[in-house]
Amino acid sequence: MLVILAFIILFHIISAILLFVATTNNAWWVASKGNFYTDLWYNCNVTCVEIPGSSTADAGYLQAVQATMILSTILCCVGFFVFILQLFRLKQGERFVFTAIIQLLSSLCVMIGASIYTAERASFQAKDVQTGEYGYAFVVAWVAFPMTLVSGLMYLVLRKRK
Repeated sequence: MLVILAFIILFHIISAILLFVATTNNAWWVASKGNFYTDLWYNCNVTCVEIPGSSTADAGYLQAVQATMILSTILCCVGFFVFILQLFRLKQGERFVFTAIIQLLSSLCVMIGASIYTAERASFQAKDVQTGEYGYAFVVAWVAFPMTLVSGLMYLVLRKRK
């Protein structure tokens, strides 16, 4: 039981790190012209500038991606603290239900954010950087999705273990 618990703690921490990296790093889109990177916050070449029009109503998609990625990171971290509290406070059978719900919500937020970015990326990027490819932070976000989903499901299974 202790080995399973240690594995789940490690899995949860790795998920939180992946979410943090995906939310803060500047490689969601890499343009094929030079070293041009776009993330959720800035366009970066030699220097970083705010994404043009990111605070307008036209950039609602970008703001939704920003909000869901931040929310997923916060939920994952809160889920870890709730897990630690539940580990010592609740009796067996009730233990990890709330943590599982928080992790599943975090997973849902990652999926929504990455899906919106995939569908609407062209609407909030400059026309000269349309050619390129998805960067590693985008891939990390999609890797974090199944990890948080599996983590939430593991908490549900762990709830029933003695």
